[in-house]
Amino acid sequence: MEYLQSAEKAAREAGKYILSNLGKVKQISFKSLQSNLVTEVDKKSEEIIIEALQKDFPDFDILAEESGASSTKNSEYMWVIDPLDGTTNFAHGLPIFSVSIGLIKGNEVIAGVVYDPTRDQMFTAEKGKGAFLNGKKLTVSKTKDIKKALLVTGFPYNVEENPDHCFERFVIMTMNSRAVRRLGSATLDFAYVAAGIFDGFWEVKLNPWDIAAGLLLVKEAGGKITNFKGEESDIFNPQILASNGHIHDVMIELLEKAEQMEFSL
Repeated sequence: MEYLQSAEKAAREAGKYILSNLGKVKQISFKSLQSNLVTEVDKKSEEIIIEALQKDFPDFDILAEESGASSTKNSEYMWVIDPLDGTTNFAHGLPIFSVSIGLIKGNEVIAGVVYDPTRDQMFTAEKGKGAFLNGKKLTVSKTKDIKKALLVTGFPYNVEENPDHCFERFVIMTMNSRAVRRLGSATLDFAYVAAGIFDGFWEVKLNPWDIAAGLLLVKEAGGKITNFKGEESDIFNPQILASNGHIHDVMIELLEKAEQMEFSL
């Protein structure tokens, strides 16, 4: 079975389970911070995905949000899994969440899927073969003027500490673009940049499972991925900037300018 086919199948199985439990969450616990939720649905979704992937590729390593790394097989391949990206949305019954599965070879993402079960939207990408939504080829937007750009971002769980000038950067982007949205699911933010819905996306304090599949989607749709200094970035860099490419340099300038601002509550 091919990588992408296996990932799609696993994502659909998990998505079906997640959707069947929307509005039925019985148990919510917290990770290191009180705003970092995890539900029994996150954990079960991860189990479903891992079981499905291991059935098809038993020798591949796994890095998953809830269970961490399983690298005992020393494979050059690793599945990187976010079983429910947008847990806070899900726990509150807000239908903006997704399942994300990426496959890396070494440090490079070679395949990925982001699945939105509420809309039955399957975003897929394979290195060198393009990005797709339910089989339809995706391309990033053509917006060249930041003033006309629709942007998206997210805040880290320790937002009260204003890490990496996240408030200043939100303010400066809001002031210089058409609008900034915050959906609460980084994997969907990437997917919507790839689909040309958003023109750009930036965030800090992301984890590999937040980035893997989405990074490949944007690249394969013709977009650009770097850190805030314009340097090449991978899934292990917690600072990410994704765009259609046209507004990328301007976004970098604004993000750097924000470091000189002072935000006070």
